Amino acid sequence: MRLDDATFPWFGSRSGMENEGVVLSREGFAALLRALREDGYRLVGPTVRDGAIVYDTIGGIADLPEGWTEVQERGRYRLERRTDRALFGFAVGPESFKRSFFAPTVSLWRARRKDGSFVVLDRAAEMPRVALIGARACDLHAIAIQDRVLLEGPAVDPSYAARRRGAFVVALNCGTAGGTCFCVSMGTGPKAASGFDLALTELFDGEDHRFLVQVASPEGAAILARVPHGEAQKTDLEAAERVVQNTASQMGRSLDTTGIKELLYRNLDHPRWDDVADRCLACANCTLVCPTCFCSTVEDVTDLDGEHAERVQRWDSCFTLDHSYVHGGSVRPSTKSRYRQWLTHKLASWIDQFGTSGCVGCGRCVTWCPVGIDITEEVAAIRSTEKG
Repeated sequence: MRLDDATFPWFGSRSGMENEGVVLSREGFAALLRALREDGYRLVGPTVRDGAIVYDTIGGIADLPEGWTEVQERGRYRLERRTDRALFGFAVGPESFKRSFFAPTVSLWRARRKDGSFVVLDRAAEMPRVALIGARACDLHAIAIQDRVLLEGPAVDPSYAARRRGAFVVALNCGTAGGTCFCVSMGTGPKAASGFDLALTELFDGEDHRFLVQVASPEGAAILARVPHGEAQKTDLEAAERVVQNTASQMGRSLDTTGIKELLYRNLDHPRWDDVADRCLACANCTLVCPTCFCSTVEDVTDLDGEHAERVQRWDSCFTLDHSYVHGGSVRPSTKSRYRQWLTHKLASWIDQFGTSGCVGCGRCVTWCPVGIDITEEVAAIRSTEKG
């Protein structure tokens, strides 16, 4: 099942003010980041750390991965220098913006002993407003999926809601496809369609480094009005369209989504599950880098003298044995059953639960699998046995 605008009716509210006639220079983009900081936003964008491009708090344009790109294949990732000064000349790193809203660790409550009883400590804290810088189309769709699960469902996650509230999104239309990307197959990119305040396309013409800007919200228009910018020319619009078309033609992977839910439901006992289980380490890397996975667990901890106690929510994974534990044992004791659960939920039963696929085609699970298991290859192998 492909994803498109119709799939996300709750995600298109910032799409009624489209304006594709504004250009920012490199200096104008730096001024835009300064304006967001002046308004109290914490900037979260790409930066180089520990041999990868990750999303973290940035101060401005100097923290962006200027002149860096990535080489990705299944089980492989490395950084390489580009021949230009592109600020966003890469695809996606190991992290998504998921951790900005669905935090890896959240304190649910804390208590301390007082007068023979316990007093619950106030954990309410003002969450700083976040501005996402350089959000790709696949990650915007992933945020929409998590909104549907954690914000728009019958049980709202209060921590997620507090972090998500007031977020400002600067999207970036992809100019580089990774070796494991397949967003075109999923209908999630490489061009951002909705869910942003401003969308940029990075352009080069010799030494001229500029950004074509699309405005999609009053907040985006207000910020843009405070920084120097100019009207776009026809050549700018054409250049931006070529960037997106070139990226779409360079996908490193593809996935046939025709009838994929029914395909997987018909093949729960397919021998391919045994084959992949022989390779899978059940390390949970794929779920940790996935921008839509939302499994969590709750732990109660106390100090040694019994004076303080705390309940903590942490990220978990359906690949861990304890995640499916109920009284008497684990529901999914084998690696085979846990991999089948993950892939079938992501591409099939997720559709029944939430009305959309749980995969946005970012390719992170392929890149960061230590043994190079490829989700597109596994589906193709199952599908091939039905073609006679």
